[in-house]
Amino acid sequence: MKKSVYQYLMLLGRVTGCHQMPERSFFLRGYQFPVCARCTGVFIGQTLGIVSSHFFLLSKDWISFLCFIMFLDWYLQRMKLLLSTNIRRFVTGSLCGYGLGQAYFQIILYFIK
Repeated sequence: MKKSVYQYLMLLGRVTGCHQMPERSFFLRGYQFPVCARCTGVFIGQTLGIVSSHFFLLSKDWISFLCFIMFLDWYLQRMKLLLSTNIRRFVTGSLCGYGLGQAYFQIILYFIK
């Protein structure tokens, strides 16, 4: 049986380690995104972080802070202290991803030098 592009994308999302829970994912025209809202944000943030690294670099403190924001959202949700929403997951994932993208770029620059 031939797999569709959507099935391949869903498999790729699974391979990245995303839980792909429908209640924590965005949908477009009835199709679930291949990764959850938080992972979607991380992937978009990483891309923007890497691209913007050509123009300016964040300090290690800022990178740590952006990653901490996502951890805090996850922790509060995990401890059932605050219910997270898909929008909040996406925003905190984007912030963390942005910091990670900047960190990746800085690490690569370090090893190149």
